[in-house]
Amino acid sequence: MTYRLRRAFLRDWLRPLAAVLAVLALWGCAAKAPIPRATGREPATLRPYTIKGVTYTPLRSARGYREEGIASWYGPGFHGHSTSNGEIYDQYQATCAHKLLPMHTMVRVTNLENGRSMTLRVNDRGPFVAGRIIDLSLAGARELGVHGRGTARVRVEVEGDVPGLLPDGELPGPFYVQVGAFTRRENADRLYSRLVAAGYAGSRVHYKEIDGTRFFRVHAGTFPTEAAAEEARIRLGSVFAGAFVLAQ
Repeated sequence: MTYRLRRAFLRDWLRPLAAVLAVLALWGCAAKAPIPRATGREPATLRPYTIKGVTYTPLRSARGYREEGIASWYGPGFHGHSTSNGEIYDQYQATCAHKLLPMHTMVRVTNLENGRSMTLRVNDRGPFVAGRIIDLSLAGARELGVHGRGTARVRVEVEGDVPGLLPDGELPGPFYVQVGAFTRRENADRLYSRLVAAGYAGSRVHYKEIDGTRFFRVHAGTFPTEAAAEEARIRLGSVFAGAFVLAQ
């Protein structure tokens, strides 16, 4: 066999075969490993927490929330690090930190000193400085005219008509965590049974055809909020590599 033919053989046969064997090996490990049990606990971002001796209890709903106070901003020292809900902080996005509002709440922030306003998404906790009610991203601070001065008096109001969000500013549910996809129904059913036995009573097998191939996708659930689903994804991800959250 010539060198060129050997390369073609590796490309067209051995590599795809290796990929299939790798997937089977991963599934074999997952099939034997115990599934972490459902905790039934509240998502971490809704539990009370204590900072500098002060305990904060996050709101379960943002409906009707409105307040006025001092806004500050944060950026370079936190850019690229994890926020309180597990996202990677990007100072150039329209986000903000709030001590109490549910994660992903959309708020309209108005600078009462110059009249500028914009919509931001809550994805972090803070600020933990006395007298301040909200921490803006660098993008938010620039848009609102807070960047140069560092702080400004603002009004914070929940946006109730943002596409894709509920009236109280929260993402709609229920949510699931996809832990596997199979071309054989019996394999999907076996995993489904294991999930139910582990406490994920709302799990399901969801059928979908893609490019002529049937897939039976196994979803662990259900979870009332994205935060609860994300917490479950982290637990289940220890067994099912590539697990991800999806909304119904």
